[in-house]
Amino acid sequence: MLIDTHAHLNFSAYKNDAEDVIKRTLGDDVWMINVGSQYSTSKRAVEIAEKHKKGVFAAVGLHPIHLSSGIFRTKIDREEVEFETREEEFDCDKYKDLARSEKVVAIGEIGLDYWYRPKTKTKLEQFKNKQKEVFLKQFGLAKELGLPVIFHCRMAHQDLIENLDAEVRGVVHCFSGNWADAQKYLGRGLYLGFNGIIFKLDIDEVIMKTPLDKILIETDCPYLTPPPAEGRNEPLYVKYVVEKIARIKKLSYQEITEITFENALKLFNLYGKI
Repeated sequence: MLIDTHAHLNFSAYKNDAEDVIKRTLGDDVWMINVGSQYSTSKRAVEIAEKHKKGVFAAVGLHPIHLSSGIFRTKIDREEVEFETREEEFDCDKYKDLARSEKVVAIGEIGLDYWYRPKTKTKLEQFKNKQKEVFLKQFGLAKELGLPVIFHCRMAHQDLIENLDAEVRGVVHCFSGNWADAQKYLGRGLYLGFNGIIFKLDIDEVIMKTPLDKILIETDCPYLTPPPAEGRNEPLYVKYVVEKIARIKKLSYQEITEITFENALKLFNLYGKI
């Protein structure tokens, strides 16, 4: 059994066949957590999870890129991904209502993203401060509800670490930092989430040194499709991530499967939902 701890079947890439993808995913003994990035996709993640008795869960949160509007481009995938986002104000009550669902197992993805930064010093500070303010509100909501956090961090590791406290519980999704960054997160008791980015960036050292009981696997689908798969990513492709981690750790596929499954059960408190 595998758990894709960070999927986006609640995104428009699956608007025509999300249920088909879920059916074949569950049929191959892979569970999933669909993660929200704004209110609409968070709501959709909950709706999808509530349709399924077993194996499909949700996380709700406001991603930092949705705090401003505009065209965004990212080159972390094989092909440049371009999308348009509208600015959203964080409404704590609305997200809290979503999080009341028993299918919601985390707040996320939330965090800091300094990739698309304003050019002037003043606007840059405003940009960073707004992200930190909204992040801390959502972090507070997670603590109030007793839920773990799915952290998004890009070009902002130091600021994110400085805004964490002793009560933190969660995972740094799509980890792409160095071993020094990893040590700081691990020192706070956080998990590291690995996906198809491990085929694009050289983070073998981080994977090798990260304790087995702090590793989670994910896809971030529809993005970051791992080889040998092509096209749109899917939760089933998390198996390729497991295979590479197993090679680096010099362990069997089955061992990594069992360890990461147990890690996900523990962090997201899924024991009563098996």
